[in-house]
Amino acid sequence: MTTLFAKELDHRALNEKIRGAGESVRVTGCLGQRFIGAGMSGVQIEVKGIPGNALGAYLNGAEITVDGNAQDAVGDTMNGGRIVVRGSIGDAAGYAMRGGEIYVRDNAGYRAGIHMKAYKEKIPVLVIGGHAGSFLGEYQAGGVIVVLGVNSDGRIVGDFPCTGMHGGRMFLRGTCEGIVFPPQVTAREASPEDMDAVRPLIETYAALFEKEADAILDSPFTVVTPDSANPYRRMYVEN
Repeated sequence: MTTLFAKELDHRALNEKIRGAGESVRVTGCLGQRFIGAGMSGVQIEVKGIPGNALGAYLNGAEITVDGNAQDAVGDTMNGGRIVVRGSIGDAAGYAMRGGEIYVRDNAGYRAGIHMKAYKEKIPVLVIGGHAGSFLGEYQAGGVIVVLGVNSDGRIVGDFPCTGMHGGRMFLRGTCEGIVFPPQVTAREASPEDMDAVRPLIETYAALFEKEADAILDSPFTVVTPDSANPYRRMYVEN
């Protein structure tokens, strides 16, 4: 594994060095450099420190692990690969992601999963281990969002979840009492078939962050799906 020292490098110089470092690279001393790993494939990147906005933007198959927190727009428009964050992330994680996986050990800010979409065999996944802020899954058009509420007291999502949601699925651990969902979605208790689908994601989360999968799964889950592929029709079309 090649080790790069990021302290004196801007994001362009750092990414150039990552591209030339081989299949495995450790970045130390990261101090908010943006766009780390943007568009990359065929490389494993380990980040020590705090990366800036748009970590793994347009990621196309690379794997990025952050030993700490990350800022906004993690996995912006990513196409494939995996991002693992051993901490919390800022706002708009997974913005418009269309493939790949993001696993966050702790919490996410506002608008996580906004504009997520799926295409053919590509089904993006966003798993948040703690709680998520308001507007979770805003305009979600595809993919899977999972919020586990591990070590979280009370509500595990903020206000206005699933606003404009018209595709994909969201799994929320617990009964979600007190959470107000918009009228164009259905929130119901997850069925055994639903749990069979989400179980591998929870087991992966547990393996990545040394958690007990069975303890997480020993809880009811709520699954949220859209009622309509065109939630705005009533706003613009007269009956």
